[in-house]
Amino acid sequence: MAQSDPARRNLRELPKAHLHLHLVGSMRPETLTALAAEAGMATAIPESFVDFRHFYSTYVLANRVIRDAEDLGRLVLEVVEDAAIDGAVWVEPTLYLDSFTEVIGPGELILDIVADAMRSARDEVGIGARLIVSADRDLGPADALRQARLAARGDPGVIGGFGLVNDELAYPIEDFTEALEVAKDAGLALVPHAGEFGGPDHVSAALGLGAARIQHGIAAAADKALLGRLARSDVCLDVCPTSNVAVGAVESLKAHPLPALVDSGVQVSLNADDSLLFGCSLLSEYELARDAFGFSDRRIAAIAGSSIVHSTAPEPLKSAAEAGIRRWLDRAE
Repeated sequence: MAQSDPARRNLRELPKAHLHLHLVGSMRPETLTALAAEAGMATAIPESFVDFRHFYSTYVLANRVIRDAEDLGRLVLEVVEDAAIDGAVWVEPTLYLDSFTEVIGPGELILDIVADAMRSARDEVGIGARLIVSADRDLGPADALRQARLAARGDPGVIGGFGLVNDELAYPIEDFTEALEVAKDAGLALVPHAGEFGGPDHVSAALGLGAARIQHGIAAAADKALLGRLARSDVCLDVCPTSNVAVGAVESLKAHPLPALVDSGVQVSLNADDSLLFGCSLLSEYELARDAFGFSDRRIAAIAGSSIVHSTAPEPLKSAAEAGIRRWLDRAE
């Protein structure tokens, strides 16, 4: 439901966290072009996607332009910089660690490279960041267990959570229980993808396995009882409206369930998912909330607050960000 609010504050100045973004999919278009040229590769980003598989094949092409540790470090720095430009004080990019085994090395090496790059980026840019290590459902439970063990051995100051990506319909979350348990026992937040193409039962299953946040989770809007359960829980849905429409999970922005989720009291964050492929950004998703969904500044501030509270940021950063959100609301342009 739209809410009237005469004040239109600067959304870039609103402290927020970016919680649902894929590292490679958040590459700058100009960086993709430059790295592809260096590698002698042809790349082209489609203006639209036929379905999720079409999207994923394009993502794989973008992944291939990363050829060495320098490329990977550049990517990490630029993703953190872009988060800061959009007003984020915290960012949690997701990466499947064995993405570059053929050109750089195994996941153990990638974890070290990305961890060092993230520490340097935090110091240089001045915002907080942790990595979400993901397992690829398509590669099965054994590989997911390997990814979880890698994440569990990582520096907890750099590794914030463990997720599941890719085809939730073919590979349900219950298949990955052991990997999720390893990650949870290591103190990592569980942040699986669920309920984008799958139904409400996929969201329920993620809740049942201890998800701290659910990436997407929009199918919950079709189940009134589940909405109530989410509203009573301490679980946040990391929603990506532009992405959902682009891959065909939702027919249009007008049909998007974000307003219904928020009206039901479900805690949500706003995110870009894969800005390279969808032509959006963290800031543009907040602008969308205001302009396409008619959300008031107070409602938008509550969403930003949820992104902070449900992040893996340290408590002092959370407290400072929440105070910043209150100050943002107290002033009008």
